[in-house]
Amino acid sequence: MPTVISTESFSSIVHFVTAANASSFTEAAEQLGVSKSAIGKSIQRLEHNLGIPLFHRTTRKISLTTEGEAYLASCQSALETLQMAEMALRSKLTEPTGTVRIDLPAAFGRSVMMPVLMDMTKRYPHLKLTITFNDRIIDPLDIGFDLAIRFGPVKDTTDLIARKLNDQHLIICASPAYISTYGKPETLTELAGHRCILAWRGGAPLSWLIRDESGKDIRLKPTPFHQISDGDAMIDACIAGAGLIQFPEALLRPHIQTGKLVPLLAACNPAPTELNVIWPRARHLLPGVRFIIDELIELAAQKAFE
Repeated sequence: MPTVISTESFSSIVHFVTAANASSFTEAAEQLGVSKSAIGKSIQRLEHNLGIPLFHRTTRKISLTTEGEAYLASCQSALETLQMAEMALRSKLTEPTGTVRIDLPAAFGRSVMMPVLMDMTKRYPHLKLTITFNDRIIDPLDIGFDLAIRFGPVKDTTDLIARKLNDQHLIICASPAYISTYGKPETLTELAGHRCILAWRGGAPLSWLIRDESGKDIRLKPTPFHQISDGDAMIDACIAGAGLIQFPEALLRPHIQTGKLVPLLAACNPAPTELNVIWPRARHLLPGVRFIIDELIELAAQKAFE
């Protein structure tokens, strides 16, 4: 049977959040229109029920304990969810609102996804985004986002739902300066003699997906000349002539069109890899999250990310 939060407990949470943000019981009492004594007793009951102190108290000020800081973050998130639900009902779901936390691959996210997301917020000014960039593998046990974009096939699990947006074509590129100095690799065998820039993740370089001479896609880990943990920095290094990279064509196309990069080894390009939008499995999706998912799927159908 689900736990039911009493009206008294909910009031105590509101009193706690207000006092924590104001760093004062007196200021919280003035904001909420109750007595300072009522605030103090309400928070004491909350601390008693939780079995932990939420504040350090002195005669002149209050400050959050470590447990209080963690509890405040949870309470604020819960109150914001309630506020978003109320706003959605009032607007009859005609406009997405609230904060959506989105985790993006670094280089692809900045260059391809950010303009799309910023356009959404321009059209819907009450939609707020918290965006992080990294290329780590999604860990269902450490979910800190509402949505994430990732390359490669992702299966639905008990914790995550994935929807394919489109296929991304991986290509190998070098700069004209690199080719002028070191030449072009014409075969997979010749690739071994070139300077390759590999992504550095989790204490090791990541492999490339390559189509071999027999037409089979294989994982190949070239001997890395440079290992870089940030996708944008990898592209900058490649443009500067530091070596070869393998990235989605959609990300490198602007640099190819301006002549800063040159595609190589087209015969070694593998079958397309999936681009997926991923979100934690929940009973109900918040309106802002659902809106962005639907918008991304529609834009992908219009080939916006290719």
